[in-house]
Amino acid sequence: MDVESFFEEMPFAELLGVEVTEVDDGHAEGRVEMREDLSWNADREMAHGGVTFTLADTVGGAALVSVVDQPVPTIDMRIDYLKAGTGDLRAEADVVRCGSDVGVVDVDVIAEDGTVVADARGVYKTG
Repeated sequence: MDVESFFEEMPFAELLGVEVTEVDDGHAEGRVEMREDLSWNADREMAHGGVTFTLADTVGGAALVSVVDQPVPTIDMRIDYLKAGTGDLRAEADVVRCGSDVGVVDVDVIAEDGTVVADARGVYKTG
């Protein structure tokens, strides 16, 4: 399965501009270029929480797909927003556990200046 293409061709991810940039053996990275229509603040570009969440969920899923080589629907995702995301965002995800029924992935979302703006744990269906 071409993991990067699979995730980039998802209509919602495409709408937001989520790009999966690296996928390999339980690890994935991705990014979203910040733009005015993704902001929650009219005066300053600050990523809406839904954009941050979607980036984390997409990149987390890509990390797990790199292990199981099939689509993995999200069962649950818990996210802690640590700071408002400004500038382009990137995410780094690593598989914590891959079982026959579920997989668990940890994801950090990082702002352009290197600040971690959110951390998430996703649970996905593998079987």
